[in-house]
Amino acid sequence: MSNRYVELRPDQIKASLADNPIIIIPWGAIEWHGPHLPLGLDGLVAEAFSQRLAERTGALVLPALWLPITPLPHEFSLSITTERVTGMWEDLLEEMSRLRIEVVCSVSGHYAQGHELLIMEVAERVMQRYPTTRILTGTPLSLLDDPDLLDHAGRYETGQLLAIRPDLVALDVLGDGPLPSRRDNPVLGSDPRSASLQEGKTLLARGLDAWADWIDRLRGPSPDLPGLRSLYEARHRDYQEYVERYFKGSWEDAIQTWWEEVSVMSDG
Repeated sequence: MSNRYVELRPDQIKASLADNPIIIIPWGAIEWHGPHLPLGLDGLVAEAFSQRLAERTGALVLPALWLPITPLPHEFSLSITTERVTGMWEDLLEEMSRLRIEVVCSVSGHYAQGHELLIMEVAERVMQRYPTTRILTGTPLSLLDDPDLLDHAGRYETGQLLAIRPDLVALDVLGDGPLPSRRDNPVLGSDPRSASLQEGKTLLARGLDAWADWIDRLRGPSPDLPGLRSLYEARHRDYQEYVERYFKGSWEDAIQTWWEEVSVMSDG
């Protein structure tokens, strides 16, 4: 039987959720990743990772949400406003609670500071209202607790796509010399030309182990809610400097100001 929610009949969904009340929601973005990567990288990785996680855990997978806030500024990046994404995400999580889903996993391929904070904060609000629903949000690799792995268009993000869709990666367009300045090249982290398919597979496997472990911790009559709170508190701390420096009431303005600053620093 398929594990894709939209391909199942009502009786199949009922039977699946009776055994495993777990739903995984991949979250993508259409965002500039430089000349060597497709704009849909975030969603492509999140979808593939979520599918593998569902096969591992017996969960069902909803269609990917291509509704990001704050992609990197570029003419081909597509952004949805914070207000609309907040309402949509809250509504969807409340639907998960209505279905008596025990664990909701939001797997986001989009790493932007405001985006991650928004989906986490909405999840925390919904869990306060519906305490029997546990919501785990993060990126495929964020549960490995290694910030260096959460690059953008660099070695590790490129490696993940190499492991999933190598046909979409074009490292040859970067040439052999120094990478262009940040204004023309959004790489944050190690040089993507050091990426490898094998490393990407290894990282995704480690990420799957971490997510599967957390699902086990959140299931049953004694879920590790203190651990989940600690996880979210740590993530808030990680982003505190960004929030204090750039957030003045608008995540959209924050990403613009931040990107302008890091671009100027790169040019210097």
